Amino acid sequence: MIVAHLDLDAFFAAVEELESPELRRLPLIVGGDPHGRGVVATANYVARGFGIHSAMSAAEALRRCPHAVFVRPRHSLYRDYSQEVWSTIREIVPTVEQAGIDEGYLDLGEVAPAFDDARALAEAVRAVVRARTRLSCSLGVASSKVVAKIASDRRKPGGLTVVRPGLEAAFLAPLPIRLLPGVGPRAEERLVALGITTIGDIAAIGDDELRHVIGGKVGRGLRDRARGIDPRTLEVSTERISISQEETFERDIGDLERLHDELRRMSVKLAGYLRARDQVARTVTTKVRYPDFTIRTRSLSLAVGTDEADRIGELACSLLDRALRDRPGPLRLVGVGVSGLEEHLQLSLPAVV
Repeated sequence: MIVAHLDLDAFFAAVEELESPELRRLPLIVGGDPHGRGVVATANYVARGFGIHSAMSAAEALRRCPHAVFVRPRHSLYRDYSQEVWSTIREIVPTVEQAGIDEGYLDLGEVAPAFDDARALAEAVRAVVRARTRLSCSLGVASSKVVAKIASDRRKPGGLTVVRPGLEAAFLAPLPIRLLPGVGPRAEERLVALGITTIGDIAAIGDDELRHVIGGKVGRGLRDRARGIDPRTLEVSTERISISQEETFERDIGDLERLHDELRRMSVKLAGYLRARDQVARTVTTKVRYPDFTIRTRSLSLAVGTDEADRIGELACSLLDRALRDRPGPLRLVGVGVSGLEEHLQLSLPAVV
């Protein structure tokens, strides 16, 4: 197996910087009220220079950096950007396990069975994500999920770390134990008290000591991971839960009638897809991207699903109008998607006698 772990760098803060470019040079913290009991969700790299990190209390972050800018999380906005990133990735690497809004695993071996090719593929993913979304991501490439995940954090932001087969244990050995998934704060404290401070120390524990220090089954699993052994495969769903169409224009378009025409054309294609599979959709979503690469989505859910092109197009155009009322201006891209897919139920009428 050749797998990559992809992590979007300081994702919430990066989105806020895209929305408000003036924040890029300032220490930015996304999180709760610094004058209350809020915590830091994420911080940009300027703020991290002051020792601020995720899960720190917002009050402590303010103490360390009194001139920091605090913004409340906007989760619906982050979901829009996340969907854009992962749909972009799936165009290059079809099999993906999305482990969170800002991280996931990619089955590189499915597309590039040789390690050198997989490295080039990972570099391509990183470049395309940057080009399409202006977001930075870091990747780790390895023969197992645990090594790939640890590797993705080695060269942040925007880096790529490749751990070739046979070098997993050597790569992990000098790293502190807190970086190994499964070692929480309490376990770290206990292990350090016993002189076990690196992942290599865990890998070297013998069976008798393992049972005493960590415990049987759990300990063996942790020791295997410390040696780079991780049999887990990607957890992916083969069920398609949404379909979409989108168009990027050569020149930005502000003509509303032209934009409506584009959405109606896409709606015809989506309706054809639904009918070919005898499905209907309960939710219609319109996506827009502005010249500065910021994106917005607007959605509407129906009481009864539809496979009618005119209905999908009508809703898509209405949602576009709503997005443009919130933020007018020409567009770089428009798209329409349908989700909440379900089987088309035909009503059987009783025969007339």
